[in-house]
Amino acid sequence: MINEGQKAPDFTANDQDGNEISLSQFAGQKVVLYFYPKDSTPGCTTEACDFRDNYQSLVAQGIVVLGVSADDEASHRKFIAKHNLPFPLIADTDKKIVENYGVWVEKNMYGKKYMGIARKTFLIDEAGILIHIIDKVDTKNATAQVLALLK
Repeated sequence: MINEGQKAPDFTANDQDGNEISLSQFAGQKVVLYFYPKDSTPGCTTEACDFRDNYQSLVAQGIVVLGVSADDEASHRKFIAKHNLPFPLIADTDKKIVENYGVWVEKNMYGKKYMGIARKTFLIDEAGILIHIIDKVDTKNATAQVLALLK
C-alpha cells in the first residue's frame, strides 16, 4: 500500500506505440497518473474524454497526463484513435505497475468475485512524491478533481 507523501514507485513500460515510458523521465514535472479498468468501457471512456477535453488546461500548468490499464498496445491505439486522446496510455499487461500502486484488487460484480483494476488517480509532484491520491474518481469531472487538489 502506498500513501501520500511517499515517493511514487518508478516504472518502465510501453505506451500504445511501443515506446518505453518511465515515470522518472518526467522528473521536474507534475504528473497525473490515472489507472482505469478497461479501454472502451463507458466509465473509462468518460474519464479519458474528460482529460482530453481539458488537456490544454493541464498542460498550461505543466502537468503530464498518463493513463494506465492492463490492456495491450493495440487496444490502447484503438482507444486513442477512436476518442482522439492527446496523452499516452501505458500497457501494463504484466500488471506490475497496477500491483506496485495497489490498484490490482478483488472486485465483486453481481456476486461474482474477480481481480481487476480499481479506478484511482495519483498526483505526483516535480520531485516524484505522491501528493494526492483520488480514491473516488468522478469520471465526468476527473480534471476538475485534479485541478481542485493542485490549487
